[in-house]
Formats: sequence, structure tokens, C-alpha cells
Amino acid sequence: MTREPQRPFEEIVEELGRYPTDAFDFLREGLKYTVDKVHGEASPLELRLQEWMAHRNITIDKLESLYAAGDLPERVGQAVEKLGGPAKLNRHVDGRTLCRGLRDLARERWGLMTSTVLARWNIRATDDFGRIVFALVENDYLQTQPHDSIDDFKEVFDFKEAFDEGYDLGLTET
Repeated sequence: MTREPQRPFEEIVEELGRYPTDAFDFLREGLKYTVDKVHGEASPLELRLQEWMAHRNITIDKLESLYAAGDLPERVGQAVEKLGGPAKLNRHVDGRTLCRGLRDLARERWGLMTSTVLARWNIRATDDFGRIVFALVENDYLQTQPHDSIDDFKEVFDFKEAFDEGYDLGLTET
């Protein structure tokens, strides 16, 4: 079963002490951006099922076992069936994929200012994304899969290459 966060978000930010609230907010926005990019935007039916699961603290694994045993309420079972089974509700992304999604969102949002914005938040490498993610995981704001590790965030890409080099400004010599 999932657990409700026991501590206020601001307390987690303060305890980690390394990154401001804006960095955590960006990571959470980037997670949604990445999940939607990888899995597509959630349909209204998926959103209702996710809400039903969250309200009852039901994980994907628990949903799968309830579904397999035929122990879901009839309408919920029908909705899961309509979506193609419980596995279709698993919108997990791994650390490497999340880092690439955060990179893409940051470049879209801030362009050539990306390095400056992230550095202001003390984010200088993909490892920093991992520290934020696992602070949220440890405090029940996010969930991991058994194979997830903070090491998934190590050196996914070089910030200088990703944010400072290779920009095509569209300028041509005349």
C-alpha cells in the first residue's frame, strides 16, 4: 500500500537544505511532463482510476493482484479492463528517462538561460535530480519500483553539453 506523506513539503526542502522549493517544484512539473511524453496524457478514465487508487492507497501492484483475483468493485474492474488491464495504468519512468525529460523541459522553458536557472538552484548535474527525487521518495511524495536506485541519476548527461553547447540560434551570415 502507498502511504500518505507524513511531513509537510516545506520541511523536506528545509531538511535537505541544498535546493530551494523552486527546484522541487520544477522536478515535480518535469515528472508530469516526462510521464506524459513517454506514456501520453492520461485519459479522463485513467485520471478517475488514479484518483480512486490514491484515495484508497492502492498501488499498481495491489491493483494488479485485486484485478487478477476478481476482487475489484465491478465498475472499477470494468474500467481497468477497458483501459487494457492494470499494467496500462503504470506510468512509471526510470531515473535516466526522467533526467532527459527534465533536460528537455528546462531547454523549452529557459533556452540559453537554463544553466543559470539550474545553477541558482544548486543543480549542476543529473545527480542533483536524483537527490531531490529520493528526498521525495523517502518522504512518501513519490514512489519507486524495486529496481530504481539513486545511481540511475548518475552522469546521465553533461550539463555543459546539454545546456550551453550546440544551440542553433538560427542566425545566418549575410
